[in-house]
Amino acid sequence: MGKKLVLTEKPSVAKDFAKVLGAKPKGKDYFENDQYVITWAYGHLLTLKLPEDIKQEWKTWTMETLPMIPKHIGIKPLPKTNRQLKLIGNLAKRQDITGGIIATDGGREGEAVGRYIFEWIRFNKPLERLWISSQTTKAVKEGFRQLKPAKQYDNLYQSAVARGKADWLVGLNVTRALTVKYQDSLSAGRVQTPTLALVAKAQEKSEKFIPETYYTIDLLYGNEKGRLQLKNPQQLHERNQAEALVLKWQNQIGKVKDVTVKEKRQSAPLPYDLTELQRVANSKYQYSAKKTLSVVQSLYETHKVVSYPRTDSKYLPKDVAGTLKERLQALATVDNRAKTYLKEGAKVKQTAVFNDSKVTDHYALIPTEERPRFEKMSTDESRIYHLIVERFLGLFADQYITANVKAIVEFPAGEFIFRQEKVLQNGWQKVSEKPTEKLTDWENIKSVKGQFAINKELTTPPKLATEGSLLAQMEKYALGTPATRAEIIEKLLKSELMERRGNVLAVTPKGKQLLNLVNASLVSPDLTAKWERSLENIAQGKESATSFLKGIEQDTARLVSEIKESKETYKDYTLTTKLCPECGAQLKERNTKDGKIYICSNTECSYRRRKEPKVSNHRCSQCHKKMEILDGKNGAFFKCKYCGITEKIPDKKARNKKMTKQEERKLVKKYSKQEETESPLALALKAAMQQKD
Repeated sequence: MGKKLVLTEKPSVAKDFAKVLGAKPKGKDYFENDQYVITWAYGHLLTLKLPEDIKQEWKTWTMETLPMIPKHIGIKPLPKTNRQLKLIGNLAKRQDITGGIIATDGGREGEAVGRYIFEWIRFNKPLERLWISSQTTKAVKEGFRQLKPAKQYDNLYQSAVARGKADWLVGLNVTRALTVKYQDSLSAGRVQTPTLALVAKAQEKSEKFIPETYYTIDLLYGNEKGRLQLKNPQQLHERNQAEALVLKWQNQIGKVKDVTVKEKRQSAPLPYDLTELQRVANSKYQYSAKKTLSVVQSLYETHKVVSYPRTDSKYLPKDVAGTLKERLQALATVDNRAKTYLKEGAKVKQTAVFNDSKVTDHYALIPTEERPRFEKMSTDESRIYHLIVERFLGLFADQYITANVKAIVEFPAGEFIFRQEKVLQNGWQKVSEKPTEKLTDWENIKSVKGQFAINKELTTPPKLATEGSLLAQMEKYALGTPATRAEIIEKLLKSELMERRGNVLAVTPKGKQLLNLVNASLVSPDLTAKWERSLENIAQGKESATSFLKGIEQDTARLVSEIKESKETYKDYTLTTKLCPECGAQLKERNTKDGKIYICSNTECSYRRRKEPKVSNHRCSQCHKKMEILDGKNGAFFKCKYCGITEKIPDKKARNKKMTKQEERKLVKKYSKQEETESPLALALKAAMQQKD
């Protein structure tokens, strides 16, 4: 009997699937039983080729070679994971393997991860797709019973390929053109640049803001205040203007002109999609988008208590309705509201949540039927889980109903509006702990004596962007996808075009200059939003990937031409007053993973050194304290600042040839925790920029 080769995106997922399907470990590389051979990738095992892999003359960064528009880009193995790629290829060639199953994440990038691998190993046996929205035992078993032919996801794969090629064409060409012209590492791209522009726009408004004083007038009645209605609420710029009006009305009798009572009914908000969850977590807990994605990914993969996190939908398909009672039962042990809703028959009162037309690759983020084990969760995991549960329980709750009273009190040439609210039904809203104040019976009041208060107010500046507000704008302009937005924000921070200031984001001097240097059409979100719509259309089979990429090639040529012809100037704020000991040019300061470093501004010179010594994990043989890494004429070496002992750093060239067991363990650990798969373009661009430095 033949077996099927199952490919997951990460080792941890392969281990979970093996447990569910009853497969046993075969060495350290795969699991096997009489039906399946289960192995894994480490995210992307292949990446798009770099320019120099395609043409030798593209190795040198010059304007003459731009734009680079190859007929075929192609893919190549990532060196550190080449061993795993070969293993998958060897398993695929086994005589007893009769078919393959792509079990990578269900989405555009997950599709690319799996398809690239099966394409590279030239897999010519029937290929199927596992598509699940949670990783519980029940969902996995059901998913393997309902495997679909991989061909059904061809359009999604074409969309992923088109996205990668579009990012390659625009990102590498524009970045190279800017870097060569202005002699500094300037990274630009079709999504990251308009995202940076959104942060800059908020910052510009805030910096240009000049606070102004103005005055408001309140009419006092009991414990209530009614605000004077003006065409422009900030029109009283001088206190004497407000005092003149108060003097005019003081001790006069105002007539209660109109009283209206409106009942307002609010249904519970829909469940979260990833972007809204990231926004709320940023506002409530100051979590970065990357951190929230990491935490919810852990809830999905490790704890298996939430559905697939990288979703852009807040709706549920109708066929999920039958599973909601079981999900409620899982929550009954930890939330009394779930018990109450079960007694009421688990009836969904927010019926608008069921909408098949608004569910894309995955439905809204909701709890699974797995009982939560809070003792095994971190504080961060518990917080995010409770946010998801709160929205889910709202589906079964009654509406929040209030009576809203509006009373208009009229004075000569002036109207004051009193507003009050009475809660008629708490429904999904939590009951307020404060006692409700006695409401004024405006319907039986005919007049009000004029007693007033003048308030000094100050106009408030527009707020700088937070990750939450930026995510909302990225969603509005279709910049990136729920799966990639956190990665885009982090990339802008790492490239020093943007910085965090507490919980807000600001553009650096380098970032501000980049927005002036780069093409206007790339700064605007409109062009990128158009591209994202096209990619979605490709995924749905409504548009051709070939025609889309022809348009991207034309855009790329235009963008490069505009940069070549630009008359803009650039000031490198990373230049220091320190001079290179080898050629005498100024040194630049750069941030890296290993801390700040100095590099020579002369592109012909390769001098670099750390700004401050890096503390390693290598221990001194004498005092056993961690040693520093210093740079010498013959390369880096260890030195103990306490004992003065120096040691040579072992040569690690062999690491590029074969991954050691320690490196393999590190990689497994990394991908079992990693919250986001980097796209092939991100990997290619990162490699290109490192090579340039």
